[in-house]
Amino acid sequence: MNNIKLNKFYNWYTSNILLLLKNINFNNLELATNFIEQTIKNGKTIYICGNGGSLSLANHYICDYFKGLTFNTKLKPQIRSLCADSALISAIANDISYDDIFYFQAKKLLKKGDLLILISCSGNSKNIKKVLKFANKINVKSIGFSAFDGGYLHKNSSVSLNFKINHYGISEDINQILMHLIMSFVNLKNRK
Repeated sequence: MNNIKLNKFYNWYTSNILLLLKNINFNNLELATNFIEQTIKNGKTIYICGNGGSLSLANHYICDYFKGLTFNTKLKPQIRSLCADSALISAIANDISYDDIFYFQAKKLLKKGDLLILISCSGNSKNIKKVLKFANKINVKSIGFSAFDGGYLHKNSSVSLNFKINHYGISEDINQILMHLIMSFVNLKNRK
């Protein structure tokens, strides 16, 4: 393993990204894009959550969708990260349970017509499963971004974008590409 060359690893890494993107479930990508666009146009709120690197992606959505979708459009996206308030998350984790950090917020915030976006490589994080069960119970649509076999998230999201790769970096890269792709497409569709 110590003799690995950067160019060979680079070729392996980038070819996996391209292969996975080429083989995307395009119907699900289109459905996820429509969910996002319609939620915005209906004046409802998009909530998003994830853990670790996926938490960073969730917070990145807020920046890009809030700013990027309003640039040269009449769109007014309402988008909120359930993992952005570190004080609230630590209070819920400490006083209740880490498994409840998203659910506790969602049960007070999610309303009919809202959309929940979940990002989880394994799809089996307890806090992701718990908030998704709640969203399904109250009939809030969900988009699940996952890798590996996708786990619970892949099987129980309204729309699943699952990439069968056992590599965290590649799966997070793909999720970020799709985040930007969807945002750019919705912006272009809605230009003034």
